[in-house]
Amino acid sequence: MKAHSEWKGGKVFEGIAENGNSIIFDADPKHTQGPSPMEAVLMALCGCTSVDVVSILEKKRQSVEGLKVTATAEQAETAPKVFTKIKLTYAVSGHLSRKAMEDAVALSKDKYCSVSKMLEKAAAIEYQIVFESGEPEP
Repeated sequence: MKAHSEWKGGKVFEGIAENGNSIIFDADPKHTQGPSPMEAVLMALCGCTSVDVVSILEKKRQSVEGLKVTATAEQAETAPKVFTKIKLTYAVSGHLSRKAMEDAVALSKDKYCSVSKMLEKAAAIEYQIVFESGEPEP
């Protein structure tokens, strides 16, 4: 895997992956042209665990209709402002069992999500699950 970034002027940079996919990073406090690099890390964490959870639920033949993962992070007060604590909230909808969802989240956190495994070396990561479509099936 390989990637690079190119300065586009001001506080704007373009991150480019080996296959040509790109993302704009905006280091200006207003972030009008894209996320900051640290916001992109949180977005990557949400994306990584989402992919895992949906895949695991589908393999368990669970009827997942929607999933939104939100990350809230605390950072160190001085540079480098690494994440020190991250809370993931999994808002899920569909007809699925609570146990299947809990197992999927645990497997993502403990085994499959590479981004989570890297971040947990610096930050405590906790999570909660919210069932959006009422009480899940037992």
